[in-house]
Formats: sequence, C-alpha cells, structure tokens
Amino acid sequence: QVRLVESGGGSVQAGGSLTLSCVASGYVGTPDWKDWMAWFRQAPGKEREGVAAIRGDGQATSVAQFVEGRFRISRDNSKNTIYLYMNNLQPEDTAVYYCAHQGPGQSATPVLSLLKYNLWGQGTQVTVPS
Repeated sequence: QVRLVESGGGSVQAGGSLTLSCVASGYVGTPDWKDWMAWFRQAPGKEREGVAAIRGDGQATSVAQFVEGRFRISRDNSKNTIYLYMNNLQPEDTAVYYCAHQGPGQSATPVLSLLKYNLWGQGTQVTVPS
C-alpha cells in the first residue's frame, strides 16, 4: 500500500517561507500519471481544506485562491516526492498540512475536494505566530 510521509513544517515569522515535502512509497509498479496528489491543511476548529494539487505527470496544477501567488506546488517523480513552496506566510496559514493521494474512481472529482483522496500522510505542523 502506498504510504505518504510529510516533512518540512516548523515555526516561521510572518513574511517568511517554508517548503514542505511529501514522499510516497510502496507503489506496486509505475504510478499512474493521471493520479493527482495534493496538499490540504486543517487549522484548529476548522475543516480540512484543499491548498494545492498536482497531476501525476506534473503537467497540471491547481492552487486555492486564498494562497494563490504565495504558494506553489511541484513534484519530482524520480523521487516520488511532491513539494509545497510557501512564501509570505501569514498567521492565518497556521495549520497542520497533509499530503494526499487520489483514490480509485475519483478522476471526475474536483482536484481540491477531500472526496478525491483516500490516502493521507500523518501531517506536518506549520506555525506562523501573530
């Protein structure tokens, strides 16, 4: 079974930057280039929300409007890794950030929808003090 492990979280002052990484392991054969992977986040007392997503071949991405222009997603398939580059971080970005992998039969589901993903990492905390 595919396993996702995030890293790169931490505490950073407002205006600072962080890069999160998510390594996927346990693939049987070659990953499907059509499958999407994504970053979600969940702040205390709030619902989990989609932040950014990238298709398996890296040729299509989507970034949530509330982080557009500040966050960017990429992937390196030679390392089975996706990245989330976060710039100009603000206190409202404080959350646990989760990596997710598309589940079966979800090709038509919107790429920033929770319903599209059935595999999740353990999360990494990002804190931006106010």
